[in-house]
Amino acid sequence: MKMYPVICILIFLLLSLVTIAQRNQQEQEEYYKDLVQFSGAVVTGDSLHPVAFTHIIDRNTGFGTISDYYGYFSFVARKGDTITFSAIGFKKGRFVIPDTIHSNRYTMFQVMTSDTVYLTETVIYPWPTKEQFKEAFLNIKIPDDDLEIARKNLDRYELYVRAQEMPMDGSMNYRNYIDQTVSKLYYAGQTQPISLLNPFAWAQFIQAWQDGKFKRKER
Repeated sequence: MKMYPVICILIFLLLSLVTIAQRNQQEQEEYYKDLVQFSGAVVTGDSLHPVAFTHIIDRNTGFGTISDYYGYFSFVARKGDTITFSAIGFKKGRFVIPDTIHSNRYTMFQVMTSDTVYLTETVIYPWPTKEQFKEAFLNIKIPDDDLEIARKNLDRYELYVRAQEMPMDGSMNYRNYIDQTVSKLYYAGQTQPISLLNPFAWAQFIQAWQDGKFKRKER
């Protein structure tokens, strides 16, 4: 008789645990029954091109995902949840998962509409006032065209100045050395003439000076 109350208590506890386990199992089945694998692709409305990296948010749970480069996405949601789609350059989209589907998977295509923003015209001037623009316009230096640049590059005085400033390379130094050696051998055993006392050289110099060949040309 003393064991009877203990047995009753154990039976009561066992029945309570079984009832709680059945209730938890029913709640889990009820919870998982509404879960769906929500998948799809985000495309444009005009050309059906994929919209990459679209933000997809479940407004009921706050969870979501981002579409990949090809616009594809997939995540777990619940039947009846409201899904929002947002991407730069497109209007926000909204979709409600139907609560009448009988499968645990649902696939759809979300079409996004371009969001065009028209801005007012903005004119940017490089000068703050008309007077400064007029002064800069009158003093502007028009660059030379290709023909004028070629003419300046082929100017004789310009070529002469560049030739004087250009250092001698190996072949020129060798030719200069050979000319000096030949000149010494040619006048070997006699006095080498000095050009400073050459009347023909002076005549050529005076004639060139009279012709104005030594005047500095405008560059």
